[in-house]
Amino acid sequence: MSNTNALSAKDRIAVLVDENSFVEIGANITKRSTDFNMQEKSVPADGVVTGYGLVQNTPVYIYSQDASALHGTIGEMHAKKIAHVYELAMKTGVPVIGLIDCAGMRLQESTDALAGFGEIYRIKAKASGVVPQISAVFGNCGGGVAVLTAMSDFTFMEAKSGKLFVNSPNTLEGNYTDKLDTASAEFQKTASNVDVVAEGEEEVLNSIRELISILPENNNDTAFSEECMDDLNRIVPDFAAEVADAALALEDISDNNFFLELKAGYAKEMVTGFVCFDGMTVGAVANRTAIFDENGKEVEKFDGRLTTAGCEKAAAFVKKCDAFNIPVLTLTNVEGYATSVEEEKTIAKAAAQLTAAFAEADVPKVNVIVGKAYGSAYITMNSKHIGADMVFALPDAQIGMMDADVAAKIMYEDDADADLSAKAAEFAAQSDTQAAAARGYIDSIIEPEAARKQVLYAFEMLFSKSEYPIGKKHGTI
Repeated sequence: MSNTNALSAKDRIAVLVDENSFVEIGANITKRSTDFNMQEKSVPADGVVTGYGLVQNTPVYIYSQDASALHGTIGEMHAKKIAHVYELAMKTGVPVIGLIDCAGMRLQESTDALAGFGEIYRIKAKASGVVPQISAVFGNCGGGVAVLTAMSDFTFMEAKSGKLFVNSPNTLEGNYTDKLDTASAEFQKTASNVDVVAEGEEEVLNSIRELISILPENNNDTAFSEECMDDLNRIVPDFAAEVADAALALEDISDNNFFLELKAGYAKEMVTGFVCFDGMTVGAVANRTAIFDENGKEVEKFDGRLTTAGCEKAAAFVKKCDAFNIPVLTLTNVEGYATSVEEEKTIAKAAAQLTAAFAEADVPKVNVIVGKAYGSAYITMNSKHIGADMVFALPDAQIGMMDADVAAKIMYEDDADADLSAKAAEFAAQSDTQAAAARGYIDSIIEPEAARKQVLYAFEMLFSKSEYPIGKKHGTI
């Protein structure tokens, strides 16, 4: 059951949309089933309010589940209402927002409810990559509803009352809710299922409004936020000190320091989110080696390596950006792959997915090498070798196969008389930015404080980029 202090289904819509802009459709639709004495139960609007309205002046379709009507369970007509909203959204090319508060499938309707679930799955898959899909979890979101939510492009979750699970905590072997509440937002924000966790329902809804304001309406649209009031030539004096914690660096170079980080608690060594340059929405992917608190103190450290979780997180994000024509910026600072037995089972496939995501994306792509760029892990991170349009590097960046001292030891392992220091210095000379720039692998060596304007200019020049990829049904990576 939903929290008694929660907003109603209609109240949530009222907070979400621009004032007086919501129009309800299907308000008189209700259940057809009479099994298990269902004719005696009142289910207003069959447990889901559907309609359309404006969010930040952007037209959207909305469905909001009503936990007061049979706990918001999905039956035949409930599902038909949601599917109809999706059909209209695809015809008109506008986003769909689902406000989730649902106890799952309506058991009284059995196979009709199953058919309804299937119809929602089908229509969501059909809409994927056509219009943005956003889900927000306010109450229960379990079983098949969790799968439905995960099919969205972006998922928000209310921190206290939201419960997201495929299997409830008490059904997991060796676990129970008091030991580890795997359905809670606290747990889910460390997994890959949720993009943003927010305190309180109004904060969730306001976060959705913020996201809608920077997203394109569909896959044929371009994404712009409000007119940029920030200085296009603004210098960023702290950029060099912030690159270890890429979230800070991205915030600093973005218009008005705007940065909407996604999946912040999951695979923290890889940062993903949205920034803006001269009002243009840009997806950002960055390696992170540290997290700093508000006082600049390091509170968490990472070893600068690609992990399975980090690659999967970034690959999914790049594919979403490419689907909706959102340019991509990377801040590269990577020295290799994670080294553990468990990682060895999965890292090759995950790195392949990220490599393919960058290589296949035909949106404008800009890369800034802010630290180390070693080996094939560097190639994977949106390098010029796999299709980056513009590549910048800070003066002290290092581009090459590996650390110079390690390379010298490997190359002269059998030569006891070799001067390893001299050989390391010789190898390092091949790994500096000047050597890479001389070969055309870097377009420009930039000072850290000029990062914002250089990246901004690059994206403005690439705005009209147009590629015609090789015709194929889809890749298999």
